[in-house]
Amino acid sequence: MNNGVIMTEIIDGKAIADNLCSKLAEKVATLPRPPGLTAIIVGDDPASHIYVKRKEAMAKKIGIDSRVIRLPVETTQQELLERILWANENDLVDGILVQLPLPAHISTEKVIEAISPYKDVDGFHPMNAGQLMAGKPLFVPCTTMGILRLLEASGTVLEGTKVAMVGSGSVGRPTAIMLARAGATVTMINSKTRDFGQTLFANEIIVVAVGVPNLIRWNHVRHNSTIIDVGINRLPDGKIVGDVAFDECFISARAITPVPGGVGPMTIACLLENTVEAAIRRIK
Repeated sequence: MNNGVIMTEIIDGKAIADNLCSKLAEKVATLPRPPGLTAIIVGDDPASHIYVKRKEAMAKKIGIDSRVIRLPVETTQQELLERILWANENDLVDGILVQLPLPAHISTEKVIEAISPYKDVDGFHPMNAGQLMAGKPLFVPCTTMGILRLLEASGTVLEGTKVAMVGSGSVGRPTAIMLARAGATVTMINSKTRDFGQTLFANEIIVVAVGVPNLIRWNHVRHNSTIIDVGINRLPDGKIVGDVAFDECFISARAITPVPGGVGPMTIACLLENTVEAAIRRIK
C-alpha cells in the first residue's frame, strides 16, 4: 500500500489486450472474408522473430489470415522493396508490416515510404505521420494507441493533467501528439533535458520509451502518479526489464505497467485492430 491508503494498480496489458482481441474476433466473424496481414522480417535477430511469432499467433486466434515472409540477412533493399510492392498490389492483403530493425544496408526510411499508406497498419508512413499532426490519420501507431488504451483502462484522466513523455523517437513523438490532443499538458523529455529528475517529478503521468534499463528511479516519481513503461531491455543475466525501476517506483505510483506484460501485448492487439479496420475500409 502507498502510505497505508492506496493500493498500487498493476496495469495488466495482457488482460486488456485479450479483451480487445475478443471484440476484434467478433467483428472479423461478420466480414465476408478474413482480413489479410503480411509481415516481412529480414535477418535473424532472435527478439524480432519471437515478436513476429507472437503477432502471427494472436492474428490467427482472432481470424486474421496472417502470413510471414522471412528473408535472409543478405537480402538486398531492392528485393525487399519488390516484396512490399507485391503486398501493396495483392487484394487479399489489407495490412503490411516490416519488422524493425532492418539490417544496416537497408534504408528504413525508403522501406516505410514504399508501403501503401492504406495498408500501413504500423502507422509509420509519412502520410499517416503527417495526418496524425492534422488529427486525421488512417492509422495511429500501434504502441501509441496501446498507451492510450492502457491509460484509459486504468482510469487515468488526461484532460488538464501534466504528462512527461520521456523519449522523442518513433514512439515518443506520436504519443506526445495524441496525449496533447486528449487535453494533457505534455513535456517532452530527452537525454539533454536539464534537471531531468526535477522535471520528471513535476508530472502526474510518466510515459517512458528510451531503451535504457531502470532509467526512472524512485526519486523521479511523485506520489499517486501513473507510469507507462514502453522499454524492453535484456540484462546480461538474461532478465527482461523496462526503462523504469519497477520495484522502486511501484511504492509511489497509483498505477504502473509491468515489463513484460504491459505495453507489449497492447501494441500487438492494436496492430490487429488497425488490420481489421483496414480490411473493413477496403471491403466497403
